[in-house]
Amino acid sequence: MIEGLKTKQLKVIPDERGRLFEMLRSDDEMFIKFGQVYMTAVYPGVVKGWHYHKKQYDNFVCVKGMIKLVLFDDRPTSKTKGQVQEIFLGEHNQILVQIPPFVFHGFKCISETEAIIINTSTEVYNAKDPDEFRTEAHSNTIPYKWERQDK
Repeated sequence: MIEGLKTKQLKVIPDERGRLFEMLRSDDEMFIKFGQVYMTAVYPGVVKGWHYHKKQYDNFVCVKGMIKLVLFDDRPTSKTKGQVQEIFLGEHNQILVQIPPFVFHGFKCISETEAIIINTSTEVYNAKDPDEFRTEAHSNTIPYKWERQDK
């Protein structure tokens, strides 16, 4: 696993009315601080990536559909420098993934309908000075191909 990356298995509590699961609590061991909560959606087959933050930790939960979250560690002093990691999350694997600063990440919707991701980030988005650094989704600078891997 990429150094500093954390995951939390989420407990889904279903009943005849529907279901409930907690995503992130202020008394969780992995809770750092609250910045903001936002939702992002991605359509089937679409890739949103790559980017990283210098200050912000992201806490991703996919609440609808399925995504392939891919991370690339390009941090010069990291023990996992150069490592790529895939994590599949969503309706069939309810987990929270905490992404540390300076780790490139992106995701692809792998479900037949749109995927919805909730991010509880540690920082508030500042449109005048965004803590977001991007490169192209299909960039040759990151050693990863978004195509499906049939094994």
